[in-house]
Amino acid sequence: MSNLLIVDDELGMRQFLTHLLQREGHTVRVAENGRKAMVLLREAPADLIISDVRMADMDGIELLRAARELLPGVEVVMMTAFANVETAREAFLLGAYDFVQKPFDNEHLKEIVARALDKISLVKEKQELLEQNKVLIQGQRKRGQLGNIIGKSASMQALYQMIETVAQVLSTVLVTGESGTGKELVARAIHDLGPRAERPFVSINCGAFTETLLESELFGYVKGSFTGANTNRKGLFEAANSGTIFLDEIGEMSPAMQVKLLRVLQERKLRPVGATEETSVDTRVIAATNRDLASMVKDGTFREDLFYRISVIPIELPALRERLEDVAELAEHFANRFCTQAGRTLAVSEKAMSLLENYSWPGNVRELEHTIERAVALETTDSIQPERLPEKITSYNPHRIASSFDFPEEGFNLTAHLDQLEKTYLLEALQRSGGNQTNAAELLRLSVRSLRHLLDKHGVRGLTAQMRDERRGSDSTPRRRATDPEPRRRDEDEPEFAAGASGES
Repeated sequence: MSNLLIVDDELGMRQFLTHLLQREGHTVRVAENGRKAMVLLREAPADLIISDVRMADMDGIELLRAARELLPGVEVVMMTAFANVETAREAFLLGAYDFVQKPFDNEHLKEIVARALDKISLVKEKQELLEQNKVLIQGQRKRGQLGNIIGKSASMQALYQMIETVAQVLSTVLVTGESGTGKELVARAIHDLGPRAERPFVSINCGAFTETLLESELFGYVKGSFTGANTNRKGLFEAANSGTIFLDEIGEMSPAMQVKLLRVLQERKLRPVGATEETSVDTRVIAATNRDLASMVKDGTFREDLFYRISVIPIELPALRERLEDVAELAEHFANRFCTQAGRTLAVSEKAMSLLENYSWPGNVRELEHTIERAVALETTDSIQPERLPEKITSYNPHRIASSFDFPEEGFNLTAHLDQLEKTYLLEALQRSGGNQTNAAELLRLSVRSLRHLLDKHGVRGLTAQMRDERRGSDSTPRRRATDPEPRRRDEDEPEFAAGASGES
């Protein structure tokens, strides 16, 4: 049953509307002008106000303004016998639900009232769901969880608070952290806790596509724009319109794509590949990377204006080694999940858990997840034993690295030492792969673009061609004669493609 307030200076109209709407099952009160209506509203709120515009002693527009200030959720239907575009415009600007001209059709008025009350009901239901969601979130946080993110440590509690705060605004967010820390989970939580939770959440790994493919994936294309474009296709920005797009590994984006992305973020418009007209989009952007974008800005490999545009709200995720108190809870969570999938019941033994908590986890939460999955698959007893863990975990000694070299009394240049170490591993990976950059990148768990950046940094890009030549020279293939035509060589900067390349955060 809904509470309605009829406001009109004509007694006959008040009586008519009272009779009409009471027959529909509504509770109806009446007032002869705006001031008396406000007295009634202060005594008891109404769901819907139906008010005449022209009244002495506070007209309908004044009543609308005052009623919405007192009761922000109240809906107001305005009535008038004098059609006036400016009055109707002002009423709608102030939040009126509808505007009806007298004389009106009774069924039409009842339909308007029903729609307004349906809207009020939906708003109330949404508010109740939000309140229930808040209670659910509070319960999750007490258990050390937010969505699919798990951890009771102080750093995770601070992260949960940040996610809840950021979720309520639509500013661009940059999530940073090492690979495997759960950047996409954070992006998903921000989306799910925000006002766009019911709208699409779309994610893409920017490092998994070449520049041209990434452009068509993000912005779409029109028929005939390139070979194979047989139909028009919307890009992911349009697919996520009014929702959220998650740009993972944004640090791998080429300079040309950075320019195009910056324009979309600034103008909220995009141009599909091959199109002549722009399309407006309203998509929230959450970006992520495991690279140091500030250093890339200094090196000139990432645009400064784009960096500041995507990092309006920065969120840095802690590495698992920085919150080892969460390892036990995470291990149990993964064990329960994989046991459920396998139809088994396994606990993590005390000795195995001790080893897990002692390990440094360079691969972060993802490495722990894969470790538990492997242990559940291999375990034959009723609990996960140390023997089912990888040797790198069971033999891990946190003090071994510190004791493996002598620290000079006078100290040493750490930056230079790390640069030399980095260069050594680059050369070893290239040597093992015979100069093949794609294979070398896989050995180092890097994208090809990241590998090339490091090769340029250390000035060893040209060694790849030399190594390939040496490898060809050692093959049993007959040497080319001087009169043979020169074979085509792939330019060093020509992209290498890995089929099905993908990456995770």
